[in-house]
Amino acid sequence: MSKVLMREHIPQPKQGFVARTQGHFRWSQISTLIRTFSCFFKPKITCKVLMREQSPQPKRSLSGPQISTLIRTFSCFFKPKITCKVLITLMAISFSGLVSTASAANYVGSNQCFSCHADEFNNWQASGHPWKLRRAAKARYAKLPLPPGYAWDEISYVIGGANKKARYIDLNGYIITRAKDGSEAKTQYNLEDGTWSFYFKGKKVPYKCGPCHMTAYSPEGNQDGRPGMVGTWAEDGIGCEECHGPGSDHVQNPKNKMKIDRTAESCGKCHQRNGIDPKPQMSGGFIRHHEQINELLAGSHKDLSCTECHEPHKRAILVKDNCGKCHDDIAKSYADSLHGKSGIKCFECHMGRASKSAVKINKNSGDVRTHIFKINTDADADMSTSETRNGKEYKYAKGFITLKFACLGCHQARDANWASKNAAQIHE
Repeated sequence: MSKVLMREHIPQPKQGFVARTQGHFRWSQISTLIRTFSCFFKPKITCKVLMREQSPQPKRSLSGPQISTLIRTFSCFFKPKITCKVLITLMAISFSGLVSTASAANYVGSNQCFSCHADEFNNWQASGHPWKLRRAAKARYAKLPLPPGYAWDEISYVIGGANKKARYIDLNGYIITRAKDGSEAKTQYNLEDGTWSFYFKGKKVPYKCGPCHMTAYSPEGNQDGRPGMVGTWAEDGIGCEECHGPGSDHVQNPKNKMKIDRTAESCGKCHQRNGIDPKPQMSGGFIRHHEQINELLAGSHKDLSCTECHEPHKRAILVKDNCGKCHDDIAKSYADSLHGKSGIKCFECHMGRASKSAVKINKNSGDVRTHIFKINTDADADMSTSETRNGKEYKYAKGFITLKFACLGCHQARDANWASKNAAQIHE
């Protein structure tokens, strides 16, 4: 005890550490530290008693000077010879471990990454991630058409516009669902075939697509002060820091590593509709888009991570051709088949276009490939199941896709019976 009380034996923090720190500390952190130093309190002064004395509780966080004041306020509870100065010094040492948390790294923007990570940056730029949301000043150079009656100076943002579809946000932050003059109009532009579709026809639709269309989303406030835009964020679209975390510390010192999370759940936080659940939603005979993580969990490859097949900085369609790494015998058998000799890849059948984002390519093909993989070769198989909740029926995909999506998207003149008869001959 005497060693603790002798200040020359205590590693000294920088002068005025607690008073000068710019960090703020959550009450839960302060509570933990008070309990840590409970040995210095007088008998019968429990942590619970001390915490109750600070009632009502302070704001959600306290600054260094406020903590110093708090310690002095309760100095009457300390044991003899435990001065405020000693305890502040001791607690300052412990607080130093929290300063990095309290003074958290800031978001600096993806452009800061280019100078050191040019290849990854350029691959990311060509992917769909930064296109999820773009200001009109940037999106206008993509040569996208506009909804009827609108000019570019009447558009604030464009949603998407890279691969599948584009939707438009007006100057008040609402998604455009009608013509400029208020008349009925199709306002979603489909890149696949150049057509337009209705999107919540004529309704007033706020933009509330957080946190999956932007970086560092907060549900509080309205971006740019536009009432229709729900929440605020640091960067439009999916930037580097949405996956790797805030980068200011890394920019200042590259030895401060960024977050790298290669789990499927890291991607799945956005690539799902209503939570991670191995029951992909279906509608109109197709799996709804943005259900990749749930398709993966429902299918035969639920233990794989996305990066087994995808390079996360590149476009998703640039998938790795590495099925043979795990399925060596099947790959050899397939290579000698008609389809194999024709250069048709495994994913073209096992990842049939069973999902629809914007348009159907044909009656047996949507515009998004599935991540279920397993094919049921029964001609009469039904890949959907239904549940009724609160009087409403919901449809979900089972853990396989049918021959409709695996075969008949290409062989449109054939039927399921023909496909079932021939499917067994594709590979062993």
